[in-house]
Amino acid sequence: MAGRRKTYFCLVLAAVLLTVYTVYANFIDDPSAERFLSHKTAIKRVLNLDAWLPVMRIHVVFACLCMIAGMINFSSAVYKNHRKFHRMNGYLYVVSVMLVGLTSGYMAPYATGGRVTSIPFNMLNIIWAAMTVIAVIKIKKKQVNAHRNWMTRSYLFVFTNLLIHLFTNLLQEVSGLSYITSYTASVYGSILMLLLAGELIVRRRQVR
Repeated sequence: MAGRRKTYFCLVLAAVLLTVYTVYANFIDDPSAERFLSHKTAIKRVLNLDAWLPVMRIHVVFACLCMIAGMINFSSAVYKNHRKFHRMNGYLYVVSVMLVGLTSGYMAPYATGGRVTSIPFNMLNIIWAAMTVIAVIKIKKKQVNAHRNWMTRSYLFVFTNLLIHLFTNLLQEVSGLSYITSYTASVYGSILMLLLAGELIVRRRQVR
């Protein structure tokens, strides 16, 4: 029990800190995304900033909602004592995931690195949405453990952007690779790592 509380505390801390940083970075520190856009040198489509920037902001807002809503619903206390809130908050998470995927689909063709990077982003949108829908189906069938497992797999993807930028910076510092090469490798590596992490967590939970 103490171990679960510690794990959940770490999840809450990570979600809150990442949400605060994301809001600060995208709406206060660099609201026009100038630093991020400066790396987009390999895209073939003309980027309409008047359209792209609002979509990016919507993407960020709903990504943050995914992070907070999902984090809250992993609370045992919320699930046991506030079932109606848990259910409504769960639907907020589902809607947010779908909107993150929709906005990501719009931005994918303009991804740093070009098509080789946009393809995994589009695959991620499909996988994340599918996992989330499966989680909903499982709870509709009263399969609570299966629902929790699929939600675990789904929720891990809220940390995709964090891992991508973390790995990009590490690759640049350690190997001296260009930003685009580091970013592209980090996109593939982050998605694969989160898929693997989800399976490891689920299997470990099943052994207990």
